[in-house]
Amino acid sequence: MRSNPTEAEDRLWYHLRAHRFMGLKFKRQKPVGPFIADFVCLELKLIIEADGGQHGNEADAKRNAWFKGQGFTVLRFWNNEILGQTEAVLERIRQTVIALSPSPPAPLPQAGEGRN
Repeated sequence: MRSNPTEAEDRLWYHLRAHRFMGLKFKRQKPVGPFIADFVCLELKLIIEADGGQHGNEADAKRNAWFKGQGFTVLRFWNNEILGQTEAVLERIRQTVIALSPSPPAPLPQAGEGRN
């Protein structure tokens, strides 16, 4: 766990914290099993990782495999992507949240409807 977040992590955290993003609760630098997730929404089992140049190796592949084995969806973004294309990153997260969200139940028919 790091006490000094990167600029990209700070920018992404600004958008994710305090239920700002789609009303969801995200946690930062949260232990998940043997790993620390940069950002996690436990409700949707969604992990978001902000990666610098030290990432993209075999250790990350093992982390991803472990997270996925536990039922998590993992999104990884390069720091320069977060800093230079923030809106596109947020849109990808939004689309993933929509895909992971349970569908609301169909409304019940009004009295007199649905009967023959």
